[in-house]
Amino acid sequence: MEIFVLAFFALGYLVLAGADIGVGMVLPYLGRSAAERREVIAAIAPFFLGNEVWLVATAGVLAGLFPELEGELLSGNYTVVVALVLSWVVRDMGLWLRGRLPGARWQTFWDGAIVAGSWGLALGWGVLLSHPLVGMPPALVVAVLVVAALFATHGLAFAALRLHGTLRERAAVLSGGAGEGRTYLLTAAALVAVGLLAGLRLPLEPGTSGPVLVPVILTLIPLLVAAQGWVWWTFRHRVTGPSYL
Repeated sequence: MEIFVLAFFALGYLVLAGADIGVGMVLPYLGRSAAERREVIAAIAPFFLGNEVWLVATAGVLAGLFPELEGELLSGNYTVVVALVLSWVVRDMGLWLRGRLPGARWQTFWDGAIVAGSWGLALGWGVLLSHPLVGMPPALVVAVLVVAALFATHGLAFAALRLHGTLRERAAVLSGGAGEGRTYLLTAAALVAVGLLAGLRLPLEPGTSGPVLVPVILTLIPLLVAAQGWVWWTFRHRVTGPSYL
């Protein structure tokens, strides 16, 4: 049961947060002006904080149920984990600060932070996901780039579901202007497949706290899913203008 709990949160994070990471990666392509970029960011504005909860939950499950695996991941990938955290901070700083002051230079700088942080997140997760699957360094580089490209395509698919007009047409380049939902499901399935393949190669040996923590986590999961569903339902309509970011 502990393994299923970890998989639920980890794969949920890849699918949900993978969308806003991908949108940040392709922000220069989707938004050709400051106003367009702000509208693109509005597509992920209601979701990115809730999506990050899944990462916090994954880290909590690792620490509580798989302490040995957590130690191995942190000690064996310390530099990558630090880079991931820094990328996370930079990306979120860009999202929060880009609209706080007027001025093209200010907004362009923080838009760059969003793009750089998003690419850092995608490449960092690419390393962590590819390392258990690929041993040789040249192949590892290719695998990391493939995973990063998957994040970007997932972001495009999500943006095609959320945007309208010219921005939607740019985002729908993968689906030919139709079938955005199908494309999103395909990219989500690909992220799940990568996550599962990487997870199956990890030493998933639970600790001794499972009997105490698992019932508590199982009680909280329906609340998390309900909250996520409520957010998606509330903001199900396409973006028609800028958000608070």
